[in-house]
Amino acid sequence: MKEKSFSKKTIIALIILILGSSFLILSMAFSIAFGAANIDLATVWQSVTSFDAGRTEHQIIHRLRMPRAVAAALVGAGLAVSGAIMQGMTRNPLASPSIMGVTAGATFMIALALAFVTSLSSLGLMLAAFIGAGVGAGLVFGIGSLSRNGLTPVKLALAGSAITALLSSISSAIAIQFDVAKDLSFWYAGGVAGIQWANVTPIIPVVLIGLIIAFMISSSITVMSLGDDVATGLGQRTGLVKILGILAVLLLTGAAVSISGTIGFVGLVIPHITRFLVGTDYRWILPCSAVLGGLLLVLADIAGRMVNPPFETPVGAITALIGVPFFLYLARREGRGL
Repeated sequence: MKEKSFSKKTIIALIILILGSSFLILSMAFSIAFGAANIDLATVWQSVTSFDAGRTEHQIIHRLRMPRAVAAALVGAGLAVSGAIMQGMTRNPLASPSIMGVTAGATFMIALALAFVTSLSSLGLMLAAFIGAGVGAGLVFGIGSLSRNGLTPVKLALAGSAITALLSSISSAIAIQFDVAKDLSFWYAGGVAGIQWANVTPIIPVVLIGLIIAFMISSSITVMSLGDDVATGLGQRTGLVKILGILAVLLLTGAAVSISGTIGFVGLVIPHITRFLVGTDYRWILPCSAVLGGLLLVLADIAGRMVNPPFETPVGAITALIGVPFFLYLARREGRGL
């Protein structure tokens, strides 16, 4: 029975990867075609295969809409895989970059950079986001580890919520004091509007490196999700796996926050959906989460443009509508074990 179950889950995972990738490509094409200036898919395809700099539609597609669609896919994939890694390594179903203080830490460090460093480049913002993500995660796990009876999922989530509130408040104070509130408001809202290739190009290799590291340790995360003692007994080098996992999370989350700001709950919802569909093998969970996360954020970006045209609703608000009820459900379920 176990072999049949594993085979069924494998088939489902392959279907998700194939169909999900197809839908992701189609949704990106629709995202490129949809906007204030309606452009049909034939023109989108023509601009890709035979770009004509003299046509306004081709310029709009290449300079504005293509980098926006690519950014949404990369950010969604990075956040979803980060959440899956955190949930697997900590065995905490409530873990995600937005809840565990990672994105708040990245935004806090970006606020400091905007306040004290003039003319920041995209690489500078990304570096600040990396450092901030590490600070936020370190504070959450440090405070959570001081609790009596060790870390439970809800206690870790509470520590994450407290640190997120603290860092967000300090970031707001910095923004007001140093008159960078307008610049920082973009990161608070969360979105991919206005992103150009100059913003996207630096994060592509970073996201790819983070995904490669994640896929390399996927089988080890599967073992670690059973517990550190079991993983050690099976010969896993848990220390090295945790270091690589943390590195992957920092790379993926830092790159995402540096261009899209605070987009919550993608890293919480997608890993749970993926785990329900494909089982507990992280060799399938991580790549499927990447595809579904990218798809979710591209669709959320499209929905944000359709809610109140011609104005745009921030992507972070769209994902929150999905994620908040899901988080409350998980918190209630896990709270029974306190």
